[in-house]
Amino acid sequence: MAKAYETVIVFSVKEGDEAVAANVEKFKEVIAKAGSIENVDDWGKRRLAYPINYETEGHYVVIQYSAEPTFVAELARVLNISDSVIRYLTTTR
Repeated sequence: MAKAYETVIVFSVKEGDEAVAANVEKFKEVIAKAGSIENVDDWGKRRLAYPINYETEGHYVVIQYSAEPTFVAELARVLNISDSVIRYLTTTR
């Protein structure tokens, strides 16, 4: 049974806006294969509360979707191995 989730992803901005847009599309495709995307909210570039890996800014994207509970672990694995992701947080809605 599919559940509703929300994932906030903070992307590194050091590679440029085109790389951020490509990464957002990549993760949208990964989520769309396993579930259905309900909303994508692009918050844009914002200052981080504290430096992470010597970076002080990040590009925030919030994705709301429905998927099987087992998919959340797979998404976390993919986000962890991606060099462009600074931080992420997945919650249920």
